[in-house]
Amino acid sequence: QVQLVESGGGSVQAGGSLRLSCVASAYTIWSRCMAWFRPAPEKEREGVALISSAGTLLYADSVKGRFTISRDTAQNTLYLQMNSLKPEDSAMYYCAADSACYGFQDTHYGDWGQGTQVTVFS
Repeated sequence: QVQLVESGGGSVQAGGSLRLSCVASAYTIWSRCMAWFRPAPEKEREGVALISSAGTLLYADSVKGRFTISRDTAQNTLYLQMNSLKPEDSAMYYCAADSACYGFQDTHYGDWGQGTQVTVFS
């Protein structure tokens, strides 16, 4: 059974940093399109960042220059380094995976973690 387990969330002051982790079981993350999502007012979930199996990166405009997605194949772990955090970044962050990349179309991702909460206070 596929499992994605996120960790690393917490409370941080605006301008601070957090690093989220997502450990995958049942398959190797480099063989999947891996992404981070968070809820958004105008949609159920908005894509934050993704990395394809080939290593192509994609970021939402709202996080470009502040967030970095990466993966450690030895640890089979996906990361999201979040710097210069803003109160509007506060959300539950979800790790998602699928065999193919569909950009930030959340309905196409078959595997989801349980989420990790990020709270940014001013």
